Amino acid sequence: MAALDVVKKYYESFNQKDWNGMLALVSPDIRHEPNQGEARIGIEKFSDFVLHMDESYDETLTDLVFFTEPADRRVAVEFVVNGVYKKAEDGLPAATNQTYVVPAAAFLEVADGKITRVTTYYNLPGWIKAVS
Repeated sequence: MAALDVVKKYYESFNQKDWNGMLALVSPDIRHEPNQGEARIGIEKFSDFVLHMDESYDETLTDLVFFTEPADRRVAVEFVVNGVYKKAEDGLPAATNQTYVVPAAAFLEVADGKITRVTTYYNLPGWIKAVS
């Protein structure tokens, strides 16, 4: 399966909240590089992150635009995060089901039909302002 197809299926699974389907598309040694904090290595840590995010946020991604490169290994995607902040996170504002809309982007690497890296960027101060 082409890298673009893997990544599109990954984001379709995300929007359907099909966490098992999403996790089935990542490598056992996935490297997740979040906007803030240390990288997570391995599917167990990434799976824990996905489940934690599901508890704290209800998000749907819209306006997805995908970019590929000739080697069919890397895919970039720009999107809009439409969310509800359900459960407070340490160091962040209290959660009262506030809604937010923030632009974001991600860079992914794919090998042997599995996502091996996800790096995500968004404007954290902008998100904090939206939920405050």
